[in-house]
Amino acid sequence: MKQKTVAVLFGGHSTEYEVSLQSACSVIENLHPEKYHVILLGITRQGEWMKYGGGIRQIQNDTWRQHDSCVPAVISPDRNTHGMLVLDGGKATAIPIDVAFPVLHGKNGEDGTVQGLLAMAGIPCVGCGTLSSALCMDKDIAHRLAHLAGIKTPNSIVLPSQIPAKRLSEQTAHLQYPLFVKPANAGSSFGITKIYNAGDLSGAVEAAFRHDYKVIIEEAIAGFEVGCAVLGNETLTIGEVDEIELSQGFFDYTEKYTLKTSKIHMPARIDADTANRIKQTAATIYQTLNCSGFARVDLFLTPENEIVFNEVNTIPGFTSHSRYPNMLKGIGMTFEQIVDELIRLAMQS
Repeated sequence: MKQKTVAVLFGGHSTEYEVSLQSACSVIENLHPEKYHVILLGITRQGEWMKYGGGIRQIQNDTWRQHDSCVPAVISPDRNTHGMLVLDGGKATAIPIDVAFPVLHGKNGEDGTVQGLLAMAGIPCVGCGTLSSALCMDKDIAHRLAHLAGIKTPNSIVLPSQIPAKRLSEQTAHLQYPLFVKPANAGSSFGITKIYNAGDLSGAVEAAFRHDYKVIIEEAIAGFEVGCAVLGNETLTIGEVDEIELSQGFFDYTEKYTLKTSKIHMPARIDADTANRIKQTAATIYQTLNCSGFARVDLFLTPENEIVFNEVNTIPGFTSHSRYPNMLKGIGMTFEQIVDELIRLAMQS
């Protein structure tokens, strides 16, 4: 079997740069060398693109940029190139690529920007395409579309810009505390604040606007968060439902990557009927938002057993201990099988 050339994109000009490094290492480790010729394309925090030829340890400890192998490189939008241009010694050398695997979290990677570049280049891309990546990244738009599809969403308002405190108070008067104040386009809980009274509202809005141009203020949902790993294009495979148990606060950046005061139960501690309803809801959201390849759909389950939409992560955390691969592990898929299937789905679409 002829090897496929897979370009793994990691890093990124994003607040989630460090998470990407860890996810990428797990993907690289599980790309079978007999099946794939792997090319590594790193993006620094500042947005520089580099072809990298070193090992994963330097990626893990974020010293990869200092490696002697690093040379400037870019994905060429020219469809005849169908690959990357390596810029070394004053000349550009083209390297053909069969499929690109962006392991980029957050802005400038998970939001449709890189997916659009790859679409222009004619290079198959693992995961959601340009439109669905952009839709899912914007929590406001994702909620509106899910609501139109009959999915329950939290009561909320959207701020397209900062407004005076009096107007802010008037616009949020119908919302019940506690509230979540969120950047519309951000990941890993950056810029999100949970507030319990009106006195904290202005500060939370200001913090959210530091991460995005649009802010959502929504009612906190009683109950707990559950997740669904969805894999596929037309035919969907859905992993076991997982559950986040919180002892305090909310599932912020620290909790997501340290689990200091929280715990993830996989499978979730729910009955089979509820698990099936959650899976069906996740599939509806996945299809409504035009997802393909893979995504993690996050929902809330209320004490009344109602399912409420939270968000979709189109490039969820992808380390060996991350939620997405563990949910698929729950139905018998290994990490290597997941990676193989993602590449197959990308080349199929």
